[in-house]
Amino acid sequence: MLKFSPPPRAADNAEFIARRLREAVEGEGPRESVTVEWNGRPLHVGVIDMPLRDVYYNPATHRIRAQRDHDPALAKTLESDPWLDESQEYLNRLLVGRPTSPEDIDPDFVALMNSLGEVDQQEPGLITHEGILVNGNTRAAALRKLKKTSIRVGVLPPSFTWDDINAVELALQLRPDARRDYSYINRLLAMEEQEFLGRAAGDIAREFHIQLKTFRQERWILGVIREMIDRSRTGDGSQLSLTDFEGHQENLKELHRNYIKQEASSREIAEQVKENRIAAIVLDFAKTRTRLINGKFQQDYLKEAIPDHLRKDPLQATAAIPIAGLSVSVTPASLPVAQARAITDQVLRAQTASSSLHASAEVRETAQRTLSSMKMAMRRALDQADRDDRLKRVQQTTAQRLDDASAAINQSVSDLARAFANSSLDEESFDGALLRLKESLLKLARQANRGISEPGDGMAWLIKASEDQA
Repeated sequence: MLKFSPPPRAADNAEFIARRLREAVEGEGPRESVTVEWNGRPLHVGVIDMPLRDVYYNPATHRIRAQRDHDPALAKTLESDPWLDESQEYLNRLLVGRPTSPEDIDPDFVALMNSLGEVDQQEPGLITHEGILVNGNTRAAALRKLKKTSIRVGVLPPSFTWDDINAVELALQLRPDARRDYSYINRLLAMEEQEFLGRAAGDIAREFHIQLKTFRQERWILGVIREMIDRSRTGDGSQLSLTDFEGHQENLKELHRNYIKQEASSREIAEQVKENRIAAIVLDFAKTRTRLINGKFQQDYLKEAIPDHLRKDPLQATAAIPIAGLSVSVTPASLPVAQARAITDQVLRAQTASSSLHASAEVRETAQRTLSSMKMAMRRALDQADRDDRLKRVQQTTAQRLDDASAAINQSVSDLARAFANSSLDEESFDGALLRLKESLLKLARQANRGISEPGDGMAWLIKASEDQA
C-alpha cells in the first residue's frame, strides 16, 4: 500500500478548506454534499470550490499505477517526493496519456476535456482535508488544460488515513456508472492490492463485479506478467514495464484459458504452449493468430522458421538444479519447454534492449534486428500452421491441392515481377522459400514413386527432377 507524507501546503489547505466548509454550513442557501461509500456504509461530505493551484494529484491513485514506471528517473523522484512540481507534472502527463503509450494523449481524456468545456463540471471530485485529490485527478488535469481556476470537490474527514483514501477511491471507481474505467493492468493491480490487505477472494470479486473464476484468472495473468518482466531484465538493469502488457487483455485471457485446458492433460505441453504464445504476444500478434499455437507448433513450425544465428542452446536449462545445503535437486524443465523458454527470453530481452535508455545505439539496433527476425520467423510459422489448419478443415484431393499450389506459384511470378520493378525483392527470404519448395517437391516425388507403377508425363517429369537433385 502506497503511503506518503503530507504535502507542503497541507496546513494552509486544511485551514482554507475548513473555512469554506463552515461558510457552506452557515450560508443561507442549501448545502451541497456528495455521498461516498466507506466501510460498507454511505458517508455524506460537504462540497466546496477549491482553487486548482492548491490541489495535488494523488500519487497513490490506482488510475496510473501501472504507468508510474514509464520514466524510471521520474518514477524514483515521484516515490521519494511526490509533491515536487516535477513529480506533479509527471503525474499530469500520465493522467493525460494513453495507458498503453503514456507519451500520446488519450482520446478518452480529450473527450472528457471537450465535455467539461461544453457543460462545465457536472459531478464533484473528492479531496482530503490537505488538498490531495482522491477522485477527480483526470478531471483536474482536464480543467487545468482548459485554463479553469477551480474545481468542485467533496471533502473527506480529517481523520481519514491513506488506507481509507485508497478504499474510497476504489469504491468510487468501481461504481457501474464510472465515466472512465481504470486500464486493464491498473484493475489487476487494484485486485492484487485488495488481496494483500487480507480480503477474501469472493469479496474482492463481488466488489469488482466479476465472477470468482474471473478473479482467479486475473491474478494468474498478473503473475505471468510479473514473471515475464523479471525475465526481460538485461545486463544494464533495464526491463519491460507493466505498461508494455497493457494492450493485450484479450490475448492474455485466451492464454489462461488455453493453459488450463492443456494442463488438464499435460503440464509440460501447457508450459511449452504458454511460452510460445507469450513470445507471439510480445511480438504483437493478434489473438486470432496466437490461437494457432498448440502443442505441435514449436516442433512442426517454429523450430525450422527461426534463423540459425538466433537459435539458443537450451541444454543448460535442462540440467538438474541442486539445492544448496541439501542432497536434492529441482526437477529440470524438459527439452521442449527449455527450448520454448529460451525463445521467449530472447524475445523479452530484445524487446527491453530495443527501447532501453541505458543501452548504446549499437545494442538497440542489434535488438531491433533480433525482434524483426523473430517476428518474421513467428509470422512464417503461424502462416504455415494456418495453412495446415485450413487444409485439414477443407477436404481436397491431392490433385486439387497441387492445383492450388500451382495457382500460388503463378501469383508468385507476378509478385516477383513487381518486386524486380521497384527493387524490393528480399533475396535471402526468396532463396529460403525456394529451398523449402525444393524439399517439398522431393518429398512429393518420393511418395508418388512408391505408389504409381506406370507414371504419366507429369509424374515422369517429377521423378526426373528429383533424380537430378539426388
